Amino acid sequence: MIHADSIRIVLADDEQLLRYTLGALLTLDGAIIIVGQASDGAEAVTVALQEKPDVLVIDLEMPGTDGLHAVESILRQMPDQKILMLTRHARPGVLRRALKAGVRGFMSKSADPELISNVIRRVHEGGRWIDHDILEASVIDDPPLTDRELDVLRETQDGLSVKEIATRLYLAPGTVRNYLSSAMQKTHTTSRQDAARHARSRGWL
Repeated sequence: MIHADSIRIVLADDEQLLRYTLGALLTLDGAIIIVGQASDGAEAVTVALQEKPDVLVIDLEMPGTDGLHAVESILRQMPDQKILMLTRHARPGVLRRALKAGVRGFMSKSADPELISNVIRRVHEGGRWIDHDILEASVIDDPPLTDRELDVLRETQDGLSVKEIATRLYLAPGTVRNYLSSAMQKTHTTSRQDAARHARSRGWL
């Protein structure tokens, strides 16, 4: 039976067993109901736009379109969508990008289901939640690169050319080259691909 104060969620995770198990635990008390599930980022976008849940609970690491790209796509189309992101490997750069996109909650997949349930309620009510360890890591490992330098490196790791990066980011090719050159200097690397790999290994992307 669906109550008027029920919280409708879409649960997206590529691990089927974990998705089903977490879903079963979250719905035990009847306050949370699952209106849709997704096994990858692209499906998460489709299901979220279709169901318009109160809260989207999504895994960060998924094949193809990962959770971060998925939520960025969803939030461009539904800016008010409330999102709780789960992850096993919380890199500080990912946290910053998620928060910048509009994600309201960020926590470990290994968290107790009861805590996840409580955080879903908190996010639904308009609050925010970031695991202490994740937040601490983001402060400790603050990157020397600017947001724009990180943007061009992010596109570089996707294999795009300078011209393609410029088109995607609405920048002039010369400006992209300047950002790449600066990023290479700051990371002490000799190619933009190495700079992107270095930034990713440090968790900045």
